[in-house]
Amino acid sequence: MFTGIVEELGNVKALRRDAGAARLTLSASTVLGGTVLGDSISVNGVCLTVVELGKTEFSADVALETLKVTNLGELSVGQQVNLERALQLSARIGGHLVSGHVDAVGRIRSKKQEGNSWRITIDTPASALRYIIKKGSVAIDGISLTVADVDATGFSIAMIPHTAKLTTLGAKHAGDSVNLETDLIGKYVEKLLAGRVEGGVSLELLQKNGFA
Repeated sequence: MFTGIVEELGNVKALRRDAGAARLTLSASTVLGGTVLGDSISVNGVCLTVVELGKTEFSADVALETLKVTNLGELSVGQQVNLERALQLSARIGGHLVSGHVDAVGRIRSKKQEGNSWRITIDTPASALRYIIKKGSVAIDGISLTVADVDATGFSIAMIPHTAKLTTLGAKHAGDSVNLETDLIGKYVEKLLAGRVEGGVSLELLQKNGFA
């Protein structure tokens, strides 16, 4: 579990493909502190397991399924990525609860400067857009952000200079792909309301008790 607060920018040293899967090697510093083999690190919002560890780099295996549902396969040597270590229960949660399990790959429709900030609009597959609400939380390449607005085919966020400087989102342009993870609470609520959990919450039950 992560918070979506990026700790540092890493650099891709290698992406070696082997029988459909891949081995990703990244240079880093901050996220290596206290990290041991088997730990989880979020790479552009994707939860990966550390399988090799050095003083200035680490490697993780990327399964075929992960390559299919994220944009990690598009990475190239020298490219920067957002890195975050797994959440410690004693730490402050500055963003929101992020699992590192990407729901969809979106594509930046536009990026417009507004004062000292930027309004970024992202075209989003319907399967993920259904869980995105105005003023709700969303993880974009592992960055916890607040949804500014939603339309029929996507949503927009406001990016402040601090986020632009410390994450890869500042260097993204229209047409670039991004990993999207929606708020997991919405998925559980949908399942409960649909009555797919025996004895769970239903719309009728909420209405009866004054919640809807």
